Amino acid sequence: MDFESLTDEQLMMGVAKGGMDELGELVQRHQDKALSLAYRTLGHWELAEDISQEAFLRVYHSAKRYRPKAKFTTWFYRIIINLCLDEKRRAKRSAVGFSDFSSQLESHRENNPLVTQMIDEKKHLVWKALEKLNKRERMAVVLHRFHEMSHLDVANVTGWSQSAVESLLVV
Repeated sequence: MDFESLTDEQLMMGVAKGGMDELGELVQRHQDKALSLAYRTLGHWELAEDISQEAFLRVYHSAKRYRPKAKFTTWFYRIIINLCLDEKRRAKRSAVGFSDFSSQLESHRENNPLVTQMIDEKKHLVWKALEKLNKRERMAVVLHRFHEMSHLDVANVTGWSQSAVESLLVV
């Protein structure tokens, strides 16, 4: 079956009926953004991978209860954010420091050392800037700037008002 023409919400209806192929399509569509969001929230690749996998398990287990009141991605990002916040509380620590950022990316480096160095320096500066923000500001910036979510979508994902999101993004 051609799943590419189906919306995420239609795929979720298939998952609710036990459709593993539909789940596979959702994973294919959203795994990179899920991993990215979890990483930017937690600052640690291995934890981000675990959170991303757990989020897709939750999608599968919650499929029968899913009601498309908002976009699938809004609902899905909320799951990821909640899992990340739970992880932070469970670990009773803040995100991994970004001084070891380069070592975490070692397996993802390009072959050109100069390009790799420039990319690492730029990412390090961005992470240092994010590290200075409080938790709410950081989450708003990550969702809005890195995941290109509208203010309304950020509000829906976080549970904050749209005006609160707008205030957080005016830094």
